[in-house]
Amino acid sequence: MSKERAAAEPVLFTPDELTLLGDTQFFRAKAQIMTKMKAVLDGVYDGLQRELAGVTLVAPAGFNPAAHQFVKGEHLEDFPYQYLDYFKHFQGEEKFTFRTLLWWGHHIVFALILQGGHLTQYKKNLMNRYGGVADQGLALCLGSTPWEWKRGEGYTMELTWERKNELQALLDRRSFVKLARFVPFDHQVVREGGVPELGRATLRQFLPILTP
Repeated sequence: MSKERAAAEPVLFTPDELTLLGDTQFFRAKAQIMTKMKAVLDGVYDGLQRELAGVTLVAPAGFNPAAHQFVKGEHLEDFPYQYLDYFKHFQGEEKFTFRTLLWWGHHIVFALILQGGHLTQYKKNLMNRYGGVADQGLALCLGSTPWEWKRGEGYTMELTWERKNELQALLDRRSFVKLARFVPFDHQVVREGGVPELGRATLRQFLPILTP
């Protein structure tokens, strides 16, 4: 066998890739869009603060009602994203947060994530106060972790009156609960700048699950 290193295979770009490589506008547009995404999350944060003012939550021990975080990244399954966690509590196996995620190429998600602590109470409140969430465009996320953000068959189950018994059976088996509203980027509420108010309204729908 020859000791000479085999010649490297040439790297060939497709015509579409070459077009993208020569595009001088995309990343300028992306930077502007990402700035607007952060502004949307700032608006959501402001609205959620107002919604939670004076509200008593059934929260884990050590919960800080002012805690929050803004996060920006590039690689949620290869797509850029930004999210806001507010309210926010992660400690060991305990998770107690409302996340607003803007996921490039996919959708906006308003998600309530609950694990540990008072999970049994949250499940009970959900079933006893189901009228506030049923048939409102909300869904139970079915993934094996709270960090799955897709929707549709196998990923989510819509919260409807006709599926209440199915929901009860699913909740009994789950070690965490994640409820969410998914909003496509071409939705009217996005085009008209209504995302912050929709986030506030979604949290308002979830509050009966989280209050005494």
